[in-house]
Amino acid sequence: MSSTHSNEESPLPSYRVDAPSPFLLLLMATAVAFTAANLYYYQPLLPALRDGLSLSDTLLGLVPFATQVGYAAAILLISPLGDVIPRRKLIALLSCLLVGSLVLQATAVSGLILVLGTFLMGLGANITQQLIPLAASMSSQQQRGRVLGTMMSGLTVGILLSRVLSGSLAEYLGWRAVYWMAASTALVWGLLLWRLLPDESSRANGMRYPALIVSMVSLFRRHSMLRVSALTGALWFAAFNAIWASLALHLTNAPLDLNLQQAGLFGFAGMAGIVGAKASGRLVVPLGTWRTISLALMVLLVGTLVLWGYQYSLVGLVVGIVLIDLGVFAAQVPNQVRVFAIEPSAQSRLNAVYMLFYYLGAALGSAAGVQLMTAYGWPGVMGLTVALSLGALLLHIAMRRTDPSVAPAAV
Repeated sequence: MSSTHSNEESPLPSYRVDAPSPFLLLLMATAVAFTAANLYYYQPLLPALRDGLSLSDTLLGLVPFATQVGYAAAILLISPLGDVIPRRKLIALLSCLLVGSLVLQATAVSGLILVLGTFLMGLGANITQQLIPLAASMSSQQQRGRVLGTMMSGLTVGILLSRVLSGSLAEYLGWRAVYWMAASTALVWGLLLWRLLPDESSRANGMRYPALIVSMVSLFRRHSMLRVSALTGALWFAAFNAIWASLALHLTNAPLDLNLQQAGLFGFAGMAGIVGAKASGRLVVPLGTWRTISLALMVLLVGTLVLWGYQYSLVGLVVGIVLIDLGVFAAQVPNQVRVFAIEPSAQSRLNAVYMLFYYLGAALGSAAGVQLMTAYGWPGVMGLTVALSLGALLLHIAMRRTDPSVAPAAV
């Protein structure tokens, strides 16, 4: 059964105002940045991890796969708890798990231990998926696009910093120093969030955990908007992660032959994602979510074609990465805006369903990207990403009728 979403708001907790205060919003966006960075530190490190721990191609591919699978598992099993218990308490527990997992990676003596640590880190990084719904629930419908744009800008900065920091630290101090730095940072932000986040009341009705998990299936079946958003998001994020998981291998191979620090500096091209997130957050109201996503996906597709056509040109690679990050993060904000509007009393569960698909796509895209890179080189990776990007755009266009932000006369 399908339905469109309603803009009617459910009863709201007393802490909600039109939007979080500027200080609190900055705090939450910065915490998202530092937490999300943990999911991407490995990308410039893959050559060093392969050599330092003598990893086979299979184990090397499991590093990005385990990271994203852990994150997806947390989205399925942990994220829904934000509807029934205070997120501040949940974030504190996740911070402990995140710090422990990063220490495990820093001290890993084998590929299996490293993969286990990356999986547990993916679970702990669920902090981001508690903070984003919290920010949305504290915002009015009119301000939600702006607030989510700020949160996604924080996410983009985190991804940017992760690649630059990890590449630079690994070049001079070794790859283990990256994980020790990450563990220290996670500890500091865990303490700050425990001290400064609001102690909000539960938004849900106290349902038991099994019923909470099962209810996500019901939400997916009831809402066509959720299904379309989840599937298209999975496709474009699979393309995004296939590129970034294999990019360092491409850059450090002949004929480019860059070092780890130089490969990590490509993360600066991801600054385009900040522009995309902020711009799309402001375009949601005048253009509607469907049109904003359409423009973003066309930019993404052009970016993948540029990367394929200019695979050995540093300028061409930078231009392609800029377009890809711009497109992905510009699409993400309006996609989440329409998901959060479906059923305001179930925002954590809606976000969990959406992000489950999103990061399953990331896990499969990352693993496939590394495997295709080792087997067929950069053209193999780009063939996959062009197909995924085009698939996301075509599916989005085909399901235009499901988005209420498109006027009936235009359908």
